[in-house]
Amino acid sequence: MDKTNTKSLKKSLGLFNAIAIVVGMVVGSGIFFKPSIVLQNAGSPKNAIIAWIIGGVVAIASGLTVAEIAAAIPKTGGMFVYLKELYGEKIGFLYGWVQSIIYVPGALAALVIVFSTEITNFINISKKGQIVLSITIIVFLTIMNILSTKLGNKIQGIATIGKLIPLIAIVFLGFTNTNENIKILDPSLNQGIALSGFGAAILGTLWAYDGWVSIGNMAGELKNPKKDLPRSIIIGLALITIIYVSFNIALMKILPADVLAMSPKAASDATVTMLGSNGAKFVSIGILVSIFGAINGYMITGVRIPYAMAKDGLAPFNNFFGKINEKYQTPANALVVQGVIACIYVLSGSFDILTNLVMFTMWIFFVMAIFGIFILRKKFNHIERSYKVPLYPVIPLIGLIGGIYILVSTLINNTLFAVLGVILTLLGWPIYLYIKRQKVAIVE
Repeated sequence: MDKTNTKSLKKSLGLFNAIAIVVGMVVGSGIFFKPSIVLQNAGSPKNAIIAWIIGGVVAIASGLTVAEIAAAIPKTGGMFVYLKELYGEKIGFLYGWVQSIIYVPGALAALVIVFSTEITNFINISKKGQIVLSITIIVFLTIMNILSTKLGNKIQGIATIGKLIPLIAIVFLGFTNTNENIKILDPSLNQGIALSGFGAAILGTLWAYDGWVSIGNMAGELKNPKKDLPRSIIIGLALITIIYVSFNIALMKILPADVLAMSPKAASDATVTMLGSNGAKFVSIGILVSIFGAINGYMITGVRIPYAMAKDGLAPFNNFFGKINEKYQTPANALVVQGVIACIYVLSGSFDILTNLVMFTMWIFFVMAIFGIFILRKKFNHIERSYKVPLYPVIPLIGLIGGIYILVSTLINNTLFAVLGVILTLLGWPIYLYIKRQKVAIVE
C-alpha cells in the first residue's frame, strides 16, 4: 500500500485569519474593473445595483449552504473532500485535477500579469520586465508560504486590511459628494430589465464574488474549524456584499452613468474627479494591494488540494505531494510545483484560455457542492455538526438556482468554451484510472 508522510499540517489559523482569506480571495481585481461592464449589461444604474445585490445574495446563499458541509467535514482540501465524501472519489479527483493543474495556477498567472501591468502606472517596465516581475512575485510568495503558514497568513491579513482602504475611501467620497446633477434613480436613466443583458450583468458580479469556497481548503489548519469555517464564510461574504454594493453606489454618485459605463478604470476615474491625479495613484496602490492579496490567497489555499489528494492516495507521486517539510511544517513540495506551473503559464501566455475553458466545469462542481447539502442531510445525518444552514431548504435552493442560471447562460453564450472545458476536465479520467491500477498493483 502507498504510504505518504503521516505528518499533518499545523493548526495555526484563527477566525480573523479565515475571514482574511475569504476577503482576500474574493476582493481582487474584479470589483475595480467590473462596474462598467455590469452597468453596460444591466442598462441602468438601478438595474446594475440590483445585479450586484442578487450576485451577493447568490454568493451568500451558496456560502451558507457549503458552510454546513464544511462544518460537517472540516478537513484540509475543501471542495475536493466534500465532493469525494458526497459523490465518490471519481468526482472528487476530477475536481482536484482541474483545480490543481489548471484553475489555481492559471488564476495565479493571470493575477500576477494584471499586477505587473498595473504597476506600470508608477514605473515604466517593458513587457519582458513585466514577465520577470510576475515570476519574481510567484517565487517570493511561494518561499514565504513554505517558510510558514502563519507568515503567509500575516501577509494575507495585512493585504486584506490594505485593500479595503481604497474601497472605503471611494465609498466615503461618493456618499459625501454633493453634486446634485448626478441622480442614480433618475427615471430617465432607469429602464426596464432585459433578461439577456441582466443575466450577463449578474454573471459579471458573480466573477467579482468568486473565490470564497477556497477557505475550505484550509479547514485542517483552523484551530476551531467547525465554528470558524462557517463563520468566516458568512461574515466574509456579508462584509464583501455590503462593500461591493456601497462601492458601486458611490461610483454612480461621482460619475454620470454614461461615463461610468464606458470607463475601463471606473475607480481611478472617480478618484481623479474628486481628488485629482494624485487620487488616482492612491487607488492604483489600493488595486495593487488588492491583487497582491488575491495572489497570496490563491497561493495559500490552492496548494492544499493536491496535498489532500496525495494524503488520500489520489495524486501521481503521492509521497512527494503529500510530504510535509520537516523544518517548516508546510506542504513545501506541492507549493513548489504549483509555483512552477504558474510560472509556465506566465511564460506561455495561455492562462486566459485555460481559465476560460475550465470556468463552466468549475460551476458544475459548485452546483454539485450546493446540492450536496441534500445528500448530507439524507445519507450522512449521523455526522455531528455545529452549524446548519438557516431557512433550509430555501437558502440552498437560491444558491442552486443561481448556479444553474450561470451554467445555462454560459452554455448558451459561450458554447465552445463550455464543451471544451468539459473535455479538458475529462482528460483527468485516464490519469485517475492509472492511479487506481497502480494502487491495486501495489496491494497485490
